[in-house]
Amino acid sequence: MTGQSDAQEAKWLRWRSIADLYHAYFTGLILTIVTRRGTADAAEFLFRVFRRQQQERFLPGLEKLGLSGLPPAVAAAQYHYLSNWIGGVSVEYMYESDRKAWIRYPPPRWIWHGTAICGVPGEVSRAMLRGWHANNGVSLGNPKLGFVCTKQSVDGQDGLEGYYYEYDHALDVDQRLVFARHLQAPPFDAEKAPALPVSIWPKPRLEKAYRNYAMEYVKTAAPVAVQLFGPADAGYLLHLTGKLIGMQYFDEIAHGLGTGRGDAQKFDEFLVALFEAQDDVVEAGDRRDVFETIQRTWKLMDSVTDYHPACASVLKGLIEGLGAGCGRDIAPEMKLGPGGAPPFVWSIGSGV
Repeated sequence: MTGQSDAQEAKWLRWRSIADLYHAYFTGLILTIVTRRGTADAAEFLFRVFRRQQQERFLPGLEKLGLSGLPPAVAAAQYHYLSNWIGGVSVEYMYESDRKAWIRYPPPRWIWHGTAICGVPGEVSRAMLRGWHANNGVSLGNPKLGFVCTKQSVDGQDGLEGYYYEYDHALDVDQRLVFARHLQAPPFDAEKAPALPVSIWPKPRLEKAYRNYAMEYVKTAAPVAVQLFGPADAGYLLHLTGKLIGMQYFDEIAHGLGTGRGDAQKFDEFLVALFEAQDDVVEAGDRRDVFETIQRTWKLMDSVTDYHPACASVLKGLIEGLGAGCGRDIAPEMKLGPGGAPPFVWSIGSGV
């Protein structure tokens, strides 16, 4: 029993390492766009990412979390509390009435990890609220529901917070998100917050959901970047971000996967562990002159209907960066399959 438990804990640690990598990638991509394209483009990008996720995930998420029968303001706030809690985000929920419910993200902010918060303009953070929070009433078929933001952490306030409120009248588009900086959320009482039933959300399901939470942001962000900036520019931004993040995070990710620095063979072992932790199918290829690994699936992008080969720049950049982190002369090369989709063939030799 102990051996089985240890194996399970090791698997969960691998999943959490994947979550950390994709979390860092998503935050890094936003900063790459801020610094390479400017605040306006970064804000439009984040708006589209969060609106797309909101349209794809909000209503199904309400059903999955058992919140569909609640009053609109309460359902929306509890959705943000529970879904973000599953993803490891620091979050609070405060009920005030059936027509008014608060949500608060205290520091440290998950999305603006570490020092990244210093590089995020307020306009970019507002775009996230416009994309998701301001549209929940529309999705629920309730034009009276809006979101009132009272604080933004990127503006130097002690967190991001606000409340869902059901007005007496239908809201115009520019009324669905408003700011009231003179107000402050009530105290958080964990005993009064909603909780997930353990019978439906056991530990293994929560651990996988934690991994998938971070990966879903990248799944959404890559095609959005391609559609917004075009394949050439998006491919550059996606690849550059991946390479930078891979180099910075190799040691952390390798530790979680049970590997470390070394030569091409060592990196090949790391790569197989990485893909398997993503639930991808991999197999060994040619081993005569270089280490070759065949990635048969890329489950992250399986269901993306507007997938473009430029999206693969995410993976190409990450693996190149991770290779550089593993060893100075490790130079992985990626060969795309038909239409830019899997199978991907990774050749791992030594550069000059």
